[in-house]
Amino acid sequence: MNTQKIVITGGPGTGKSSIINELISRDFICFEEVSRQVTLDARKNGVEQLFLTEPLRFSELLLKARIQQFKEAQTTNNTSVFLDRGLPDVLAYMDYVQSDYPKHFTETCEAHVYNKVFVLAPWQEIFVSDSERYENFNQAVDIHHSLLDTYQRFGYEMIDVPFGKIEERTHFILDHLNL
Repeated sequence: MNTQKIVITGGPGTGKSSIINELISRDFICFEEVSRQVTLDARKNGVEQLFLTEPLRFSELLLKARIQQFKEAQTTNNTSVFLDRGLPDVLAYMDYVQSDYPKHFTETCEAHVYNKVFVLAPWQEIFVSDSERYENFNQAVDIHHSLLDTYQRFGYEMIDVPFGKIEERTHFILDHLNL
């Protein structure tokens, strides 16, 4: 079976995880965001914000975890799988902090192609910083633009998800996919 791999992306605090959780509650197969876990694991080793102190190391860990998610998505017996962020997100964040990365980052994105990409725009009313999300709203807007640039660079057609309640946003995505 050729499983459709669907990315839900956007800057921090745009509602991605809430939509993923709603999809899970509707029995869809979803892969949750891995950056929080990478951050929490680094904290256990005494590094408060690994992305800020060692962006390349953090990004290598993310890239590895997202490749694993991509491979797992391919092996499911479902027609569609949702992912909270995709591989190009790693490059977008590196570009955002103006940090160089090895050629294999780009090659990995070229070799692992998603079927659909839904984008959530920055939304001031729902944006909240927390212990893993250090960015402020203005930074979230800048990251959003970096994400758009990166996904466009890899030739993706992005579908903008309108603002609304979680159920409405989820319905928009499912309706667009005829699911």
